[in-house]
Amino acid sequence: MSSEKISVTLAERKTLGKQLSELRGKGLIPVVIHDHGQPSIHASGEQVPIEKVVAAAGGHHPVEVKVGKEDRLALIREVDYNPRNNKIRHVVFQSIKRDQKAQAEIPIELHGDIPAEHAGLMVLRQLDTVEVEALPANLPDIIPVDATVLKEVGDTVSVADLQVPPKVTILTEETYPIATVEQPKDQLAEADAAAEALAEDAEIEGIPGDEEAAEDQEAADSNADTTGDSAAEEKSSE
Repeated sequence: MSSEKISVTLAERKTLGKQLSELRGKGLIPVVIHDHGQPSIHASGEQVPIEKVVAAAGGHHPVEVKVGKEDRLALIREVDYNPRNNKIRHVVFQSIKRDQKAQAEIPIELHGDIPAEHAGLMVLRQLDTVEVEALPANLPDIIPVDATVLKEVGDTVSVADLQVPPKVTILTEETYPIATVEQPKDQLAEADAAAEALAEDAEIEGIPGDEEAAEDQEAADSNADTTGDSAAEEKSSE
C-alpha cells in the first residue's frame, strides 16, 4: 500500500431528500458513511476537496474521514455523477476497521514491454480491476502483471498471473483473463481476402472444387455399376 495519507474533513448535515439540490447549489456534495450495521452518518463536503479525494483514493485506498469530532477510516464505495456535466453529486463511504480485513477493487497494471504490440498485433484488455481482501494497511494501490509474455495471437495473462503482494488474498476467479493478444480486424480482412484470391486462382487453374469432386465421384460410381452389370451378364450367359 502507498504510504500516502488521504484525508477529508466533512460537516454533519440534516438536509435530506429533495433539499439536496439546494445544498449542491452552494457548492457542497452530500456524503453518506455506512458503519457496519450502525445508523449511517449524513455529511457534506466542499466539491473541490472531495473531487481530489475521489481521484486519489478511487475505490481501493483507505481515506481518513473526519466528521465533527469523530475520525474514521473508510473506503469509497459509490460515486454518483451528474450525466450532464460529469460533476460529482453524491459519495458513499464504507467505514472499515484498522484491525479487520476489508474488500476492495484494486487496479491492474500491465508491466513491461509488450512484444505483440511491436508486431502490429492488438492487446485486448478484459479486466481492469481485481477484488482483494486484506487489512487496510496492506491494501495495495495497484497489482502488476508481467505483460512481456504477450507475444503471439492467443497469448493471455489471467488473474493467476498477478504478482500479488504478501498478506493480500485475491477473490476474483484466477482463470479470468486480464489481457489477450488478437489479430487486428484489418489484418483479418486482408487474410480473408488473400484466402479468397487463392481459392479463385485454384478454380481458374483447374484444380477440382467441391462440385467437380462430386462429379468425379458420381462418374466413378457409375463406371463401377456398369462393370458390375457386365460381369453379371457374362456370368449369366455362361
